Amino acid sequence: MARPIVLSNGELHVGLNKYGLVHDFYFPYVGLENHSAGHEMRHRVGIWVEDEISWLDGDNSWSFDFSYPHGALIGHTVVTNNRLGVILEFDDCVDAQISAFLRNIHVINMRDSERDIRLFMHQAFAIGDSRSNTDTGQYLPDSDAILHYRGRRAFIISGQYDGGPFDQHTIGLFGIEGHEGTYRDADDGELSNSPVEHGRVDSTLRFRLVLKAHSSARVHYWIAAGRSTRLALFVHKQVRESGIISRIGQTANWWHNWLKPAESTANQIPELYRKTFIESVMIIKSQIDMRGAVIASTDTTMLNYSRDAYAYCWPRDGSFVLWPLIRMGYKDEAYRFFEFCKRGLHPDGYLMHKYRADGALGSSWHPYVHDDVVAPPIQEDETALVLFIFAQYYKMHPDDNLLKGFYEQMITPMADFLASYIDEVTGLPKSSYDLWEQVFLTTTFTTSVVYAALLAASEIAEAANEPDNAVKWRSSAEDIATAAHKHLYNHERKHFYKGLIVKDGAVIKDETIDTSSTFGVFMFGLFDASSSELSSSIETIKERFGVNQGAIGLPRYENDDYRRANPSITGNSWFICSMWLAQYEADRGSKEKAFEILDWVKSHAMSTGMMSEQIDPITDQNIAPSPLTWTQAEYVSTLLDTIAEKD
Repeated sequence: MARPIVLSNGELHVGLNKYGLVHDFYFPYVGLENHSAGHEMRHRVGIWVEDEISWLDGDNSWSFDFSYPHGALIGHTVVTNNRLGVILEFDDCVDAQISAFLRNIHVINMRDSERDIRLFMHQAFAIGDSRSNTDTGQYLPDSDAILHYRGRRAFIISGQYDGGPFDQHTIGLFGIEGHEGTYRDADDGELSNSPVEHGRVDSTLRFRLVLKAHSSARVHYWIAAGRSTRLALFVHKQVRESGIISRIGQTANWWHNWLKPAESTANQIPELYRKTFIESVMIIKSQIDMRGAVIASTDTTMLNYSRDAYAYCWPRDGSFVLWPLIRMGYKDEAYRFFEFCKRGLHPDGYLMHKYRADGALGSSWHPYVHDDVVAPPIQEDETALVLFIFAQYYKMHPDDNLLKGFYEQMITPMADFLASYIDEVTGLPKSSYDLWEQVFLTTTFTTSVVYAALLAASEIAEAANEPDNAVKWRSSAEDIATAAHKHLYNHERKHFYKGLIVKDGAVIKDETIDTSSTFGVFMFGLFDASSSELSSSIETIKERFGVNQGAIGLPRYENDDYRRANPSITGNSWFICSMWLAQYEADRGSKEKAFEILDWVKSHAMSTGMMSEQIDPITDQNIAPSPLTWTQAEYVSTLLDTIAEKD
């Protein structure tokens, strides 16, 4: 289930599902810990009217419309039930300055008569993403609030309407001992006011509204988060004293100020794309933790059919994601990411597969032993990309403090590792896992990035007045380029090899047509952009994947079976790969073709600009996760390429 609305302040992150309900609730890191992941932990919203309770996710009588209309990461959801004669309008945000989730709810009576309409707000947590039954829920009469806590995580839930707090509440159990949840207590329109429970705890609040014909009222609801009850109560007090309207206004102002560089850039692109451009920039920001981690996706839908989700920081993804922000002049996000990578750097100079938002190693399926080869379980392109993007950042912000902070501690060990991790037989980088995390070999993509990273490191060494390193790293890059021209182009298929591996002294080449091979060569300059090898490889991609016959979306590679629903297709269409082709077309002066691809991508975005990882080319359905931060970033990067001036 996609997340049409995501909200964040870099510490508290909330994902709303297709019913407008809280389905992901991360604190105190974006991407870690998710206290409400799972179907039974949806924070249900219900309306009781005329002796009937209806939950937004309970039947098909509700319709939903989602948008970001405020020029800020403030979601607007309109929920309509013509059968019940009720409209709910939500303006939702995560406060930009304090960790509070805010909902301004407009309840509208569509009927010609006065009606008793009762709004029920339910919340369920597994605090710390724990499946043990040790949470506590308590009613706090002095604070007009409900407290949920476990260890050093506390959430205060409250609300106001008509000048006062909620009028009823209940606290109970869900998912254990035969208990469905406290939301069932609302079936008759009344709550039991139970004061405390421990175990697997949920709670429900009631707001009773008496609305005249065609009139409305507003309910203000919030969840304050803290690392202790004291801190959560402090946040709760700030919301209650300031008022939700004021706090939403302050959050809007924060976003308007942060978005100024993006807005300035958006004015240079065609008007048709400006809305999704700004939405994509906001979505990118929502996936970045304030301590530097760039999360691939906070959408936990992957847990429905996989062992894990995408709530990790891949250094590769982070580099690609931050590149368009850097190009627009943003500084803080990239700087904190580089600090994050520096903290996670292995003593031998490489970055690992992926990291949690707190900097700890993420889960991995990569071994240290690969057949008869012992090697670190890495994707070498991740180290190289961070180094390459840092160099681009330094070019835009040539500050000596950057060199002092990163040259010895990150740049030198990374570049030395890349320059030394070379296969003696081929002269290319040694085998590691490909960027798709599936195959252990020396890929053309990784070779391209390593080449560019070493050249970039050489330039940084010159700026740091380290001529020996500059010469060493540049020489290594040149040697790699020479070896690449010898080994990596398939003259028979007129395409770059996916890669190669050396076994028992023999060079075994993988002929799979992989889009990353060609576009890696293009993006990182391993072959000249006008070379016959690159142009023929582009044509091979177009022919093999049907672009010359009218197709637009590209798969990752031939016969990619990852989440492929139909074996008759060569693979699902990936937005990232498709936009790489658009970037190539823009660079070659074919902007019409680039915009054709952008139109296709945009047509598959949600009304809020949310974009997924891939689509099924048979059903044309988006495939989770959504949002995928890398997709949003490539959309922004491609639009930047259409307005970029060529050197």
